[in-house]
Amino acid sequence: MGLNDLGFEVFEEMVDFAEDLQVDVMELENGAVVLDAGVKAAGGFGAGIYLSRICMADLADIQITSMDLGRASLPAVQVSTDHPALSCMGSQCAMWQVKMGKYFAMGSGPARVLAGMTRDLYERIGFEESSDVAVIVLESDRIPDEDVAGHIAERCGIDPGDLRIAVASTDSLAGLVQVSARVVETGLHKLFSMGFDITTINSGWGRAPIAPVVGDATMCMGASNDAIIYGGETYYNLAYEDIEALSDYLRAMPSLASRDYGVPFYKTFKAAGFDFFKVDHNVFAPARVVMNELCSRRTMVAGRVNIPVLMESFRLEFMEED
Repeated sequence: MGLNDLGFEVFEEMVDFAEDLQVDVMELENGAVVLDAGVKAAGGFGAGIYLSRICMADLADIQITSMDLGRASLPAVQVSTDHPALSCMGSQCAMWQVKMGKYFAMGSGPARVLAGMTRDLYERIGFEESSDVAVIVLESDRIPDEDVAGHIAERCGIDPGDLRIAVASTDSLAGLVQVSARVVETGLHKLFSMGFDITTINSGWGRAPIAPVVGDATMCMGASNDAIIYGGETYYNLAYEDIEALSDYLRAMPSLASRDYGVPFYKTFKAAGFDFFKVDHNVFAPARVVMNELCSRRTMVAGRVNIPVLMESFRLEFMEED
């Protein structure tokens, strides 16, 4: 099965459990089906896991776990995949800016490959796909209408009635879950941007805390980024014979290699005038990276979890006992 067929099945399963997942399903006039997991609908942990499964085309095991921050334990997402290049970069990576009139959303999921987004990426990982159906996850605070759905369907080369759209806002629980589930992908994206051959990675594992709802969408975006930048832990199993070159990649990979490391992302973003182009993109990386290289049988570690910054970003308030 292709990525879109796999993601389509997860979407339909999500529809079947809509009531339990606290999500709303609607069919637009052009036949496209939209699932609200966190715009007007309550959503929750379960909805967030389903969104993450759709984003990764169901090529990963994704679970709710926990993470100890010393004085508090918070819910976290744990992800493992034996198809890292395809599930993370080929599907999950949010590389589609969906713009239609005044509507804007970041698009993730299998539909990206049909729309021809980032062709160079698919060439580098050696993947292509054609499909009669498409499924996409949108990060937005608005429900897409017929015009948006029609635009997406046209880009994918399908009929709008064969399009499935799941949407959640950044300041929703489901939206925050699916961001933390990007922890493995964030590491792969950093490596890919450095010119590393990510197809040498056989498997990936990661864990990141789920940021609390700390304020408006922009503040939650900052906290959700911090969940990975300061709390994300990753492990990659790979075969890469040039161990010296791999060591160089690993040293440059964690978020602490960035000039913008050390304060909550919202502060960095605000100081940059809320302009992403003024932010050092090297900061978008896991806090800690472990690589198990199969040729040398060596396991190398770089980076560290930064609990004080997480506590500041998540706005934890401790009610001391008398």
